[in-house]
Amino acid sequence: MSNADIRGRFVWHELMTTDTKAAGAFYPKVTAWKTQAWDKDPSYTLWVSGKGPFGGVRTLPDAARAAGPHWLPYIGTPDVDATVQTAQRLGARVTMGATDIPNTGRMAVLADPQGAAFALFSPAPGSQSGRSSGSEEFSWHELTTTDAIAALRFYGELFGWEEVAKHDMGPMGVYHLVGIQGVQSIGMFKITPDKPMPTQWMSYAHVADVDKSANAAKAGGGKVVNGPMEVPGGTWIAHVIDPQGAMFAVHADKRVAAATPAAQPAKATPKSPAAAPAAKPSPPTLSASASAPSAAASAALPKPKIAPTVSAPAAVSAASSKPAAAKTPPSAKPAAQKAPAKAVAKKPAKKKAAAKKVSKKKVSKKKAAAKKRPQRKSKTAAKKATRRSSAKRKTAKKRLKKSSRRRSSPGGFAVAKRFAAKQADSLLKRLRGKKHR
Repeated sequence: MSNADIRGRFVWHELMTTDTKAAGAFYPKVTAWKTQAWDKDPSYTLWVSGKGPFGGVRTLPDAARAAGPHWLPYIGTPDVDATVQTAQRLGARVTMGATDIPNTGRMAVLADPQGAAFALFSPAPGSQSGRSSGSEEFSWHELTTTDAIAALRFYGELFGWEEVAKHDMGPMGVYHLVGIQGVQSIGMFKITPDKPMPTQWMSYAHVADVDKSANAAKAGGGKVVNGPMEVPGGTWIAHVIDPQGAMFAVHADKRVAAATPAAQPAKATPKSPAAAPAAKPSPPTLSASASAPSAAASAALPKPKIAPTVSAPAAVSAASSKPAAAKTPPSAKPAAQKAPAKAVAKKPAKKKAAAKKVSKKKVSKKKAAAKKRPQRKSKTAAKKATRRSSAKRKTAKKRLKKSSRRRSSPGGFAVAKRFAAKQADSLLKRLRGKKHR
């Protein structure tokens, strides 16, 4: 890449940290990077990808101790000295003046008018240094600042950047999508008073698996402050703080953890009209952490677009919705992603259905028992009543039989006649005796 084409492109990424050895062991676990000692200075460690060196790690200088460990992005320019003068005229502060790196190039470190640190770099003639970051390295850069409009003017005049699109995020302000020649690779937004954050640049490392990288960061002593979260376009991001305190982010084109092997065709079963359909999985949403510089904006990174001369991502938009001006590919959500959610949703549905059936059976049994109780009582009472009436009828029949027998028997009438005669005779005797007296 010629010096003319290098203007305004991120060409190097340097980690300023308090423990270079620990950082060299941490980042290869989170990304696909490797470390390598610089042949020109073994004390300087290089970050290496499949395309070669793209950055380095060095001890945090005493002059930068107040800022703490951080990533310093290097932006290309054909003339470091002239760019330094222009930057000073526009209100920038020079932290480290223009300096030669033997057989490599020339550099300088500045702070923009709002205080965000960045570096300038111009490769030496014939040097292989100064290539743009590729898809295996950093796919997005984001500036949190106290004045996004002023930052746009400053970097636009310094490097030829221009606003490609913007998105209104309501109370969080406007997210500005910035790029070179219409290719979006930068995001800028103003810090809100309710969520104070440092004014700084944050670089997004491009990874294959956002969940794997986030878990590796946690296991390695880092802290995931936001995400993993899906953003418009189907890509995934997570904001991380390394063990020494440097802030960075990881960005993946898709969520590998969500993909599952193709499900085998299920056996045909009759559909139950009472069975409720399984709930559809909702898109992942995470609350933005106030400690993460880009969390307030909830910046969204669609799939990277690669220009003929430089790798750059497609438009970034806020996580709430897609900007109308930004062209983003449709969200690439794997179809198999829905399978686990449905399977999980069906289990409680089946349990609920079984519980409902059991409860219905219990209720029906109770009702049946309640109905049977009065029926049983009434039946027993009716049986007793019938028994009594039958017993009465039997006794009445017996009495009638006895009386009829007495009347019908020949001896019975004669006995009665004799008894009546005796009574009459005794009565006559009594009457005669009274007359004689």
